Amino acid sequence: MKVGNILSGMILVLMAVLLVTVPAYAGNSTAGTKIGILTCNAVPESGLNLLIHSTVDVECKFESTDGSGVEHYVGETGIGFGIDLKYDRTKQLVFAVFAADVVKGNHKLAGKYGGAGASASLGVGVGAQVLVGGSNKSISLQPVIEGSTGVGVSAGLTYLFLQAK
Repeated sequence: MKVGNILSGMILVLMAVLLVTVPAYAGNSTAGTKIGILTCNAVPESGLNLLIHSTVDVECKFESTDGSGVEHYVGETGIGFGIDLKYDRTKQLVFAVFAADVVKGNHKLAGKYGGAGASASLGVGVGAQVLVGGSNKSISLQPVIEGSTGVGVSAGLTYLFLQAK
């Protein structure tokens, strides 16, 4: 079998896992109103992959749709339980942020998020994550784009922890 066929098959399986797993997490929050875009970049040389658990430090920027400005965060993202057979040289996550009840103020996205995700790369990679969390688990991070450069596949229960920078 060719590597491309194996990789394509793994991507289909990973996306199926994502489609089955995500509704269980997304059901914990109402859809809410779109309040902005969150962009997170992996900090170089901060990743750790242990096959069933992986982690990488991130620096994030939140841009509000109401024009109230930009907020900066630092944190960590990864797979809490799943499979991670990837080496990423670069990684960027971009989320559309929805909130059921937003309290105006600084760093409203600080907190812990959990959900499901899957990605694959061979040179250039793509993936998706859906996360719910934050204040009273009322914020939903819907994937717009996950991009990476590297090689491998990953899927599982994912997390994101954000704190004010």
